[in-house]
Amino acid sequence: MKTTRIDLHNHTARCNHAEGTVDEYIQRAIEIGINIYGFSEHAPMDFDEKYRLPFCDMQAYTNDILEAKERYKNDIEILLGYEVDYLPGHMDERVLNAKVDYLIGSVHFIDKWSFDNPEFIGGWENRDIDEIWQAYFEATEAMAKSGKFDIVGHLDLIKVFKFMPKQDTRILAKDALQAIKRSDMVLELNTAGLRKPVGEIYPSKTLLQEAYALDIPITFSSDAHAVEQIGFGYEEVIALAKEAGYTKAVTFQERDRQLITF
Repeated sequence: MKTTRIDLHNHTARCNHAEGTVDEYIQRAIEIGINIYGFSEHAPMDFDEKYRLPFCDMQAYTNDILEAKERYKNDIEILLGYEVDYLPGHMDERVLNAKVDYLIGSVHFIDKWSFDNPEFIGGWENRDIDEIWQAYFEATEAMAKSGKFDIVGHLDLIKVFKFMPKQDTRILAKDALQAIKRSDMVLELNTAGLRKPVGEIYPSKTLLQEAYALDIPITFSSDAHAVEQIGFGYEEVIALAKEAGYTKAVTFQERDRQLITF
């Protein structure tokens, strides 16, 4: 049976913290045998603007990707999406109602503290680590319950700097995983964690096993912010998925999903 290689969470230079052109990303994806490649730019928001696409560039971003989709249609399937920060009071209907293939819902902020940004790592010093983890998964649960997103972005991003809780992560994540299941969301296996201090795929093997037990579907992402990061850790992430019991992954078209063998 023919397998398909998917990579759905990737960025462009329009977010102000990624490098490389759309064509360079796509050509690299083709070169390493990816069949379905998705762009999911950091969506505009009236908060933390310097790390995301501005509202005035939404149409230009859409045009970039749709033109590339047509240009490369005989070589690779290109998808259009957004990575949306779950931050109540700051999410915008222009993004949530955008005509895209999928929306990734991600938690990068706890009470507007950007916990995964090295600039703000000092925020970990005077807080209880278990409470931070609890707050993170409560935000993830709320994100899932909102029903606005298709994919859960990097489920345990909170481990990025290797500040680990005393409590079992399965207990901390239990309600969030239940909400993800009830909301019929897809969990991405995101290899960016391999490039971070934690040195581990998001989510951990332990949490992925919990997701499999709940029959939560998965997809794959390299979260590339540079051309050389495309497809990073692909063999490792496939091995992790298979070890957990998965044989199929999800891709999207205009918010509808289909299962494919990997």
